Amino acid sequence: MLPESKPITERIAGWSVRHRALAITGWFALVVVMVVFSGLLGLDGENSTDPGESGRADQVRTSQAGYIPPIENVLVQGDAPARRAAVQDLVGTLRGHGTVHSPLEPGRTDLVSADGRSSLAVIEISGPLESVPEHYRAIVQGIDDVKERHPGVRLAHAGDLSLSKAVDEGIKDDMKRAEFFSVPLTLVILLVVFGSLLTAGIPVLLAATTVAGTFGVLGIVGHWVPFNSAGSSIVLLIGIAVSIDYALFYLRRQREELAAGHSVADALRTASRTSGHVVAVSGLTVMLCVAGLLFTGLDNFKGLTAGTFIVVGLAVTASVTVLPAMLSVLGHRVRSRGRTTSRVWTAVALRVVRRPLLWGGAAALALIVMTLPAFGMRLQDAAVTDSLPRDVPVVDAALRMQEAFPGSPSPAQVVLWEKEPGALDAPAVRTAVESLHPTTTARSGDIMIARVPLAHFDRGEQANRSLLELRRTVDALELDGVGHAVAGKTAVAHDFAQVIGDRAPLVYGFVLVLAFLLLAAAFRSVAVPLISILLNLLSIGAAYGVLTWGFQDGRLGWALDFASYGAIVSWLPLFMFVILFGLSMDYHIFILSRIRERRAAGATAAEAIVTGIGTSSGVVTSAATIMIAAFSVFAVLSAIEYKMMGVGLAVAILIDATLVRGVLLPAAMAALGERLWPGARRASVRPDAGSAPAAGLHRDESGVRPA
Repeated sequence: MLPESKPITERIAGWSVRHRALAITGWFALVVVMVVFSGLLGLDGENSTDPGESGRADQVRTSQAGYIPPIENVLVQGDAPARRAAVQDLVGTLRGHGTVHSPLEPGRTDLVSADGRSSLAVIEISGPLESVPEHYRAIVQGIDDVKERHPGVRLAHAGDLSLSKAVDEGIKDDMKRAEFFSVPLTLVILLVVFGSLLTAGIPVLLAATTVAGTFGVLGIVGHWVPFNSAGSSIVLLIGIAVSIDYALFYLRRQREELAAGHSVADALRTASRTSGHVVAVSGLTVMLCVAGLLFTGLDNFKGLTAGTFIVVGLAVTASVTVLPAMLSVLGHRVRSRGRTTSRVWTAVALRVVRRPLLWGGAAALALIVMTLPAFGMRLQDAAVTDSLPRDVPVVDAALRMQEAFPGSPSPAQVVLWEKEPGALDAPAVRTAVESLHPTTTARSGDIMIARVPLAHFDRGEQANRSLLELRRTVDALELDGVGHAVAGKTAVAHDFAQVIGDRAPLVYGFVLVLAFLLLAAAFRSVAVPLISILLNLLSIGAAYGVLTWGFQDGRLGWALDFASYGAIVSWLPLFMFVILFGLSMDYHIFILSRIRERRAAGATAAEAIVTGIGTSSGVVTSAATIMIAAFSVFAVLSAIEYKMMGVGLAVAILIDATLVRGVLLPAAMAALGERLWPGARRASVRPDAGSAPAAGLHRDESGVRPA
């Protein structure tokens, strides 16, 4: 008779333990090589293409080798003589760095506000492209110099480069702040959990090397797949979360087996066979769930998917290879000196399984009530002036500019290109463009860009209506031999949200079907995946409700220092659904595996639920606490998008790790009882770490009752 084949995770861990020096040094060498090799190659990143009509305009601009100047606007406020003097000074000071359009030009009454108190100077920054940064710095310095020479006049600037620069600097500052707080906070929590700096340092070390290796690989992959700074922050979050989760699962089982009196080798074999398998299945689930984002076809999600695949793949690799090797070196030094079973969650589970319908119904009702605000959720990306606080100078300038000259801070871009040679030179085309009343027009080769202010700035329902009206107007123009598309910040946000709305059902359907198939294959049950999917939907719905109540309705504005713009960022609900479905499966698979293990060892269904919850909820609570802390850091950053993401993810994890896994899951499983494991056979109970009934339980033919 052939010997029973060991699970692949146990075989890999066995090799790592036998060759622990090679496994440990090999992992760190691999990380160093990935980071160094990426830096040496110095590959340029791939640019993303915008969706929809704005994407067509983007492709036309990209294909043109000529120079289209970026625009910077300067708002000048004061009495008429002082404004005129300041504008004259500005035009002279900036000569050589750009073409300045101002009210001094004949016929430019559009550059004087309706109330006559403000003037607008529009600067087309001189090229070529490589000289733009130098010219921009000179323009900013020139504006400051004019401001000093005219103290009675307010000068403030906002435009293409300054708004983009404010966003980039805000993201960089936020990322530095998040990194500064998240790692020490994680280490402190782990120290409390394990009571040992040595043991607490293992998950942090694995997380740090996993994230470092990931960004090394992304430095190469990013040459072909678009990847932006927002994606970097999300991958950082996911990398820290899954790396520490997987290490905790492994470490907790290792300590549990050591506490039961098993040898280091036996403990490692058990941990690799059980927790190692859970880590592999969980990692695969996270990666496949995130793959659902590819159905949107959006470039930004392609980069995020690639980053998640890499960071989760490396986290799983580290957990099943280098982690067992490190634990074999440390031996009994990672042994637990306290309880391995949670008294609190055991007591909760005991109460729940005795009256599952009461407790489960109450918990489900609470989540449904929390979900109700989500039915009024409105999706809309935040404008720069909504995203960043007003104390950022360029944001304040853009808001003042919008009040005096609606649409001027970020006008729409009407992109025209020749389908026939010379078509843009036709008088009818020139007349059509002039009828749009653009603030500037720029020509480069066979394309032209006319900047047309919208009635409402940047984003929102009113801005979208203005955009669609402009698109209808352009469609109706006589543009023989000329292609056209309307782009700009408002257009990109509108087209992005429209694509997400159209393709979201595909993503939701893919993730739900995939989760069902994976759990059905893993647990050989139809009831388990159905329960899991229902519970995940309840927790995500509740998180959506809190997000809508807190940010769209503005109820958390006083606490988190933001002003609501009446909507939720368009990509966030879909992103949360995919990420949370993947991450929550970590906890779900871990807990269900422990319950099934107890059931296979001979416990009744009710006993297996209580002991499985009691022995697994401690590590789930610890992992969730770390994730909540990491996500909560984002709630206090400056950009409202990060605040939404941080609160949404933290609330969802909190609900998932407490109300769902601690109450709803045992209630649902207890209600189904023995029907949950239709093919399970009772075996004699082996005398190991988790075989005895939980404290307070008595086993008889009817199941579980108080001892």
